[in-house]
Amino acid sequence: MNISVVGTSYVGLVSAACFADLGANVLCVDTDARRISTLLYGGIPVYEPGLEALVKRNVDDGRLHFSTNLTDAYEHAPIIFCAVETPPAADGTTDLSQVIALAKSFGAQVTKPSTFIIRSTVPVGTASEVNRIIGEQIAARAVDVQYDVVSNPDFLQEGTAIKDFMSPDRVIMGLSSKRAKAVMSRIYFPLKSNNFPIIYTDNTTAEMIKYASTSMLATRVSFMNEIANLCERVGADVNIVRRGVGTDSRIGSKYIYPGCGYGGTCFPKDIKDLIKIAERHDFSMDVLRAVDDVNTKQKHLLFQKLSRFYGGDLKGKTVALWGLSFKPETDDMREAPSIVTLDQLMDAGCNVRVYDPVAMNECRTRWNSVYCAMDMYDAVNGADALLLLTEWRQFRLPNWERVKANLKTPLVIDGRNIYNPKVMGEMGFNYYCIGL
Repeated sequence: MNISVVGTSYVGLVSAACFADLGANVLCVDTDARRISTLLYGGIPVYEPGLEALVKRNVDDGRLHFSTNLTDAYEHAPIIFCAVETPPAADGTTDLSQVIALAKSFGAQVTKPSTFIIRSTVPVGTASEVNRIIGEQIAARAVDVQYDVVSNPDFLQEGTAIKDFMSPDRVIMGLSSKRAKAVMSRIYFPLKSNNFPIIYTDNTTAEMIKYASTSMLATRVSFMNEIANLCERVGADVNIVRRGVGTDSRIGSKYIYPGCGYGGTCFPKDIKDLIKIAERHDFSMDVLRAVDDVNTKQKHLLFQKLSRFYGGDLKGKTVALWGLSFKPETDDMREAPSIVTLDQLMDAGCNVRVYDPVAMNECRTRWNSVYCAMDMYDAVNGADALLLLTEWRQFRLPNWERVKANLKTPLVIDGRNIYNPKVMGEMGFNYYCIGL
């Protein structure tokens, strides 16, 4: 089976490499020549555990190819996955310019029966608009070419994307013809042995499933952060509260860990976008507005705790940060709590020392005056406080004697609640976390 994937950012490259690993002959196309050049020379433009080895194996085996020419995509296969980026626009909506451009190109060049599959995260109603654009382009050429537009949203989590692709919880297919259903069934047939459910529906419903899923998870995070903040005020143990709530079979334990806020590519963008979609239909998503508001406030929490400890005067203080990415196993800093914390520290006149296993290059492009440490212990050298923002594994069992010796003040503010408060106190640290 020949497949073309347009877009080599996170979703596109992971999907392409996984399809190739299942035996498909996959062509990756991206108009960003730098990305394709990186791939052709053996690198990858995004960080994801296991992805570099997966790409290399399938390139070496002749199943994964790269190009900057969109025409190559249409000539290579009648199956086109749209996996271009859809970043947030300035007004809080989603920038669909790359999706629209690809739809126009597809409609202007396609010559054989083809399937245009939207893998990118797009607002509700995008598939209908894409279908209209493609139809207009084909009509303008006065040709008769069969095509289908399918919504196939991704549910890949950064850090576990390959596993999520190969063993999905479900696959959503928004389509409107038997031909499209047959094509999609054939594409995903190699994964059927994993016994995941396939949900066939229309395009609009498929798009809404993606947004509703993201919104539900974000709601759980913000709800638990609200509970944690209340626990701190009334004297309850948030960790026991979380366990008590999580053992309820109606609720479960996922996404109810208190912390310093969510970030990344999906939660913040999708929440804001769904709020905007509702506004265009004269409806107010009050719950999601509250979710977004709670998350925004939560990102300020670590700075507030630090400021209170020092009586509001942080000028000249040296602060160490462990973790910059919005979650472990990714270099993605988009909407990460670390951005808010770093900006606040800089504005307060602090000297900042940071360490993250994979996100250091992104940090260097954002802040010139931040010290990028060689390792986690170099980061705390001479610091007045240590703030943990990302729960990377290597931060879970550090050499605390070494950390304490390097710190000027034994102050640790844990934004992910990964340390034991009693043990930290016994070791002589001033320790603060979320909800305790």
